[in-house]
Amino acid sequence: MLFYAIYLCAFALFCFLIYKINKKTTSISKSVFSAIVMGAGLGITLHFIPEAHGNTIISWLAVVGSGYISLLKVVAMPLIFISILSAINKLENAAGVGKMSLTLVACMMGLVMMAGLVGVVTARMLHLDASAFSHLQSTLTDADVAKTSGVSLPALIASLVPSNIFLDLTGARSVSVIGVVIFALLAGVALLKVKHDAPEAGRTLNVGIDAVQIWVMKMVRIVIALTPYGVMALMAKVFLSYHLAQFVSLLGFIVACYLAVLAMFVVHGLIIALTGGNPIGYFKTVWPALTFAFVSRSSAASIPLAITSQERLGVPDTIANMAASFGLNMGQNGCAGIYPAIMVAMIAPTLGIDPLSPQFLFALLPAIALGSIGVAGVGGGGTFAALIVLSTLHFPVALVGIFIAIEPIVDMARTALNVNGSMISGLLATKLLSRQKKTLQKAPQ
Repeated sequence: MLFYAIYLCAFALFCFLIYKINKKTTSISKSVFSAIVMGAGLGITLHFIPEAHGNTIISWLAVVGSGYISLLKVVAMPLIFISILSAINKLENAAGVGKMSLTLVACMMGLVMMAGLVGVVTARMLHLDASAFSHLQSTLTDADVAKTSGVSLPALIASLVPSNIFLDLTGARSVSVIGVVIFALLAGVALLKVKHDAPEAGRTLNVGIDAVQIWVMKMVRIVIALTPYGVMALMAKVFLSYHLAQFVSLLGFIVACYLAVLAMFVVHGLIIALTGGNPIGYFKTVWPALTFAFVSRSSAASIPLAITSQERLGVPDTIANMAASFGLNMGQNGCAGIYPAIMVAMIAPTLGIDPLSPQFLFALLPAIALGSIGVAGVGGGGTFAALIVLSTLHFPVALVGIFIAIEPIVDMARTALNVNGSMISGLLATKLLSRQKKTLQKAPQ
């Protein structure tokens, strides 16, 4: 009991310190960084007490960590629906909605192909070869492979369209978020038509939608204020669960994944700089969202943080909501871009293929883009993205099963990159649409 009392008191003290930090600054980034340090300290010290006691302490801290994740998930669906509906409500016509969606999807597909190229280059620079891991046993099951064998692009696209919005609002399907987005777009276009055809009814709906949005945003801000406390609890669990000795034989692959993720973050920063933004200011703004995505390994739970981060960067709420939502099920830079690309680059030389040859890249990168949509249909993140891409290229898939053992440690970096990719897509789409609008305004009538 003494161990439990000491650690729970320490956690309560750290929570009080975070509260004091929050009182002194309006920036959540400082308190999140402090929470990371405190949580890491708690997790590391848990290695020095009996394992059973450490697990029990973490189970109590999980009340805060898991509870925070659940609260983020519960506000995500209402936030997505009402924010998109409210933003469309402010548009003058429905023509811009389709253009906005297509621009956003194009940005995501372009970024995930860039991530695939970064993954291939990183693996080749480190001279990773699949044959070096042939002595390790694959844990891939026939059921895992079967989930991807029947995947087809038409079926995946069809699965995105909702058939029961109430079911999707519960998050029952792997593509529920996209279903809610599509329904919100449909409801928004219908709202514009009501405002045109029945102005009196339109004004009534307008007042109601604005009131509901204010209400939902108040809930979201309350939950987001809890971010440092949730991050601290999650960080303690991460550092207790991490045992380097378990991954020594796969260390080369882990290093390759983290280096590739870091390189892609640099690419994201360059894109921001080339489009006239400030990369340092950007990363300071999105730091809480990236931190939470890293420690929670949940893109879905990161949606409210990703949306609010984009809005602070000047992204309109419609695009911010759509980018964060679409990013959950397509264009994932980490899971669907870098992860399968590294595996492909490791296997290709064993088959006598140069993975950096233009002909091969022209086949690989579109496969990665389409595979990123495929992840939405089968679930399972990077493992199934890799299965889809390798199967599309007719490569052996046994290597995927070998790396399932280190999935959690690699998935932290992948998830952070996934979330950042969706936010960068929102930022890019905003700039592209803004420039297009200015060009049209300057054109002679």
